[in-house]
Amino acid sequence: MAVITRVPPKNLWDEIVKEFASQRPPFRDDDDISVRTEYIDYNPAKHNPVFYGKMHEQVVTDNDPMKDVDPATTHPSCVGFAFTEKPPDSPPPPPTPPPPKEKCNPREYLEHYVFPVLLPALEEMLRQAKKEKCLERKRTKFNALDFLTEYLYKRNSLHSGRENVQLEEIPFVKEWLKDHPRPPLPLSLVWTEEEATLIIQSYWRGYLVRREPDVQELRQWQREWREENSNISRRVSDFWEKKMPEGDKPTPNASEDVLTGEATPITVQSPTKQADTK
Repeated sequence: MAVITRVPPKNLWDEIVKEFASQRPPFRDDDDISVRTEYIDYNPAKHNPVFYGKMHEQVVTDNDPMKDVDPATTHPSCVGFAFTEKPPDSPPPPPTPPPPKEKCNPREYLEHYVFPVLLPALEEMLRQAKKEKCLERKRTKFNALDFLTEYLYKRNSLHSGRENVQLEEIPFVKEWLKDHPRPPLPLSLVWTEEEATLIIQSYWRGYLVRREPDVQELRQWQREWREENSNISRRVSDFWEKKMPEGDKPTPNASEDVLTGEATPITVQSPTKQADTK
């Protein structure tokens, strides 16, 4: 029985991503085509250092090729092969000028003005997400939209001097956060693994110390002492209010000069002046 299926239309985004990936240089691991790679891609676990980066071809001879080989001047791996230098790279063709923004269609506008800037930002965002372990955890402090906003703002070719600007310092971000303040992140997302480990271990060590019998006895005594002396200031004030109900007036034993306010003030000289007078 034939089944009629509906073919989904092609997605513009998928086509552009596929085209962008096809333009990247190929990564090959075999020595036969190592001439197409750069020396920075050399891996001793995968490539032969004798053949890597050189054009070579095996030559068939009637005589034994090992007969006249001198190991002091020739590597044994080169026996039976002919080598030539790597040809210079041909210059890439000049890029075609982009169509004017005012006259191009939406697809051309995306291909020439949007995706050349957005795709590298998305690629860098995925690298940062991998560093933040977003692919390993359900909850992280990494915000992809915040990263793209800061990345594109710093690398805007029309403006300079934005290399050290943080997300909270961007003008339009400031205006947005004024009207839409964000709640603080929980400590489980703010702390790193090392910081969380240090705090948990410190709390556990403190718990092990507090559960010791001697420490428990000392803490019990401190608790009782605080309860007994919790209102010590109030108790002292009540005591003096009972002993001296008219605390602002002088005591009955005061002299008449003190009562009339004619007492002569007493001056005390410094020890240095007293020694000089003697």
